[in-house]
Amino acid sequence: MNKNFPDRRSIRLKNYDYSQPGYYFITICCQHRLPLFGKIHNARMQLNHAGEMINAIWHKIPEIYANIKIDAFVIMPDHIHGIIQIVVVGADSISAPTTRAEIDSAPTAEINSAPTLSTIVQMFKRYTTIEYIKMVKQNIVPPFNKRLWQRNYWEHIIRNETALNRIRNYIYQNVGADSISARDSANRAEIDSAPTDERLLIL
Repeated sequence: MNKNFPDRRSIRLKNYDYSQPGYYFITICCQHRLPLFGKIHNARMQLNHAGEMINAIWHKIPEIYANIKIDAFVIMPDHIHGIIQIVVVGADSISAPTTRAEIDSAPTAEINSAPTLSTIVQMFKRYTTIEYIKMVKQNIVPPFNKRLWQRNYWEHIIRNETALNRIRNYIYQNVGADSISARDSANRAEIDSAPTDERLLIL
C-alpha cells in the first residue's frame, strides 16, 4: 500500500460545519505507520490485542454520542478506515460518557454539545491511546514513540448514495485483495476520473 499519504496540515473544508448530519469517511494512521494492530495473513487481517481494543472502542462510539452511528469499518496493521454518520437528535439527547473513569473526565464541552467530526476523532484517539498505554505497562503490546496516532486524520464528506456505496465496498474489500498496492492504485485511478462531488482520495 502506498505509504505516502497526502499532507494533513490543511485538509478540512474552510467554513464547513462538521457537526451537521451526514456521512463522513475517515482514515486515521499510526504514527510512523508502525504495524501495531495486527498483520495480514492469507489475505485476511489478523487483529492482535491492540487491534481488538481499537475495534471495541470504535463500536462504543454510539454509546458515547447518541447522535452518532457507525457504518463500515476496517482495521489495517497501521491505520483504520471507517464511516461515521451524524444524525439529527433532540438537543438534550447527546449522551455523556459514564462507564469509564477516563471518559468521566472528558471536557464538559465535548459531552454536552453536538460533537463535530473532529471531536469524535479526538475522543477515539485519546481513549485508544489510554488503553494502549495500559497494555504497554502490562507488556502485552510494544511501546510507541511519543504518540500512537498521527497528529491529524484524513476525511471525506460523503455527498450521495453512490459515493457511500463505493466507499463501503472499498472498506469491505480492503484486506481481501491479493495485492493491496495494486488494488489501491486501480481505485485511485478510477476515483480520480469520477465527478468532483463523488471523488474519493483512497489512502
